[in-house]
Amino acid sequence: MDTAPLTATEFSSAVTAITGAFGDPTRRDIYLHVREARDGITAAEAAAAFDLHSNVARHHLDKLAAGGYLEVTVERAEGATAGRPSKHYRISDPGTPLELPVRQDAVLVSLLGRALALLPSEQAEAMAEEVGAEVGRSMAESLGTDEVHRSFRSSMHVVAEALTAHGFAARAERADDDSLRIVSQHCPFGGAPIEHPVICAVDRGLVRGMLSTLYGEATAEMRSSLPMGDAVCITDVTG
Repeated sequence: MDTAPLTATEFSSAVTAITGAFGDPTRRDIYLHVREARDGITAAEAAAAFDLHSNVARHHLDKLAAGGYLEVTVERAEGATAGRPSKHYRISDPGTPLELPVRQDAVLVSLLGRALALLPSEQAEAMAEEVGAEVGRSMAESLGTDEVHRSFRSSMHVVAEALTAHGFAARAERADDDSLRIVSQHCPFGGAPIEHPVICAVDRGLVRGMLSTLYGEATAEMRSSLPMGDAVCITDVTG
């Protein structure tokens, strides 16, 4: 087996690829939902069907459209003569058999694990958190300008919704000491963090990166994690 050390760029690419795949389960469900909708759906309808923020739903729909799975038309609601038209998303070719791309998460997680094992622990943790922060900033920017410069509390709820859309099953809540925290009930990395707990630094980075765009600089510290045997992952956040 090739055990040559990975460069910082290769490591960053591996983590970015994995975090980019977080949304696949929700995106796949949305695709199946659109496939069943005879007249297509809007982002607002997708958001209501999956209990998502409308901008998160729109992000998934636009990703599917960019990949050629959906086509987009701009039209008014039936019978409406005023108001801004909405984007409607439909299956590009309803007659085509359903063939979703094979996920490469297992390969990417193996690559990430190899990278982490070859780096000093402090360097690996700092790099993983920074890559997570970069992806978090990108995620927040993709939500649209309406989400920028919100209050700390509302920003935390947007972060939780975005993380949920990417496989974390997250919620924002107030702790006993009146601080705010993100509680995640699912880890999209699967069992990889059990062998390499430093991967949890990506989670911290995602939260910190999204908040830096939505609200401002914040500190995120993970207090408990599923890979370490806890019931949930809890990230304490200070604005």
